[in-house]
Amino acid sequence: MNIKVAVVEGDGIGREVIPEAVKIIKILEPDFELVPVEIGCGKWERTGTAISKEDLDLMHECTCTLFGAVTTPPDPNYKSVLLRIRKEFDLYANIRPYKYYQIKSSPYQPAKPFEFVIVRENTEGLYSGIEKITKDEATTTRLLTRKGCERITEIACKIASQKNTGITISHKANVLKSDVFFRNIAAQTIVKHNIAYNEVYIDAMAYHLVLHPQNYHVIVTTNLFGDILSDLAAALIGGLGLCPSASISEGYALFEPIHGSAPDIAGCNIANPIAAILSTKMMCEWLGKHESAAIIQQAVEYAILHQIVTPDLGGVYTTTQVTEAIIKYIKTVHFVCRE
Repeated sequence: MNIKVAVVEGDGIGREVIPEAVKIIKILEPDFELVPVEIGCGKWERTGTAISKEDLDLMHECTCTLFGAVTTPPDPNYKSVLLRIRKEFDLYANIRPYKYYQIKSSPYQPAKPFEFVIVRENTEGLYSGIEKITKDEATTTRLLTRKGCERITEIACKIASQKNTGITISHKANVLKSDVFFRNIAAQTIVKHNIAYNEVYIDAMAYHLVLHPQNYHVIVTTNLFGDILSDLAAALIGGLGLCPSASISEGYALFEPIHGSAPDIAGCNIANPIAAILSTKMMCEWLGKHESAAIIQQAVEYAILHQIVTPDLGGVYTTTQVTEAIIKYIKTVHFVCRE
């Protein structure tokens, strides 16, 4: 199978961390065809278009996309690039794994190590794009469909089955009728798979996730709730610079660090490349390259263990130095495995 990966650096630190991740792809999977695609605010400022039909066509020709970050300017004429991509490819499931790495500089030091996954519906809810603004009021429609609720829960079930864990449905059904709809469909779907589950209101979820993160394994929720909960979870493991993600559909996937374009540190060579590198790990898993994925995970853990990290994690290393340390480890393990 010829694997083509669309590589979108985007804006800000996306232009720094994605090239570092690409270095690792070239070492572990040299047969991947990497196709650069220019998308984002920088392109919009230069051409008036942040993402064109030609860009989308190019992405369609690829197996998947590795994505950096894009800046969204405060201009009503600018349309969200990521929302357009999600709708174009129907990337309905946003998967965000979290693993505690014992970051010494982190103010959060849990009693026990933990690892969990947030499975966020990615195309519906308050991000459906159904909005109206008048002089005196603004409305946003929170659209949930049976299809959307069922298929996001199916993804959660698949992950829970692989990990042999239960599922937590997080919602606000005590207030929102639309969440009664989501909760009922999610529960019905999980029961069909004979998987244990529990329910936690989203506000209580934020509270308990901080106090007892080790009690949760797979959390399924709606779009906005998942978006907010994901950033809270990032703080628990040391920061956004450690957090990868995958947005998937039935036949396509986009992999990206969950951090933004961070224009305040762009060009300083201090952006944390680990989230982008772990996004590459998720891409390898999705493509069935499990050996490469395992090596990337080991290499990242090696760098963190030896405090070879960027300033956001209390380190003194640059973006490129962190990647160099990871690559050095990968080359050692990779070549040993290939012998």
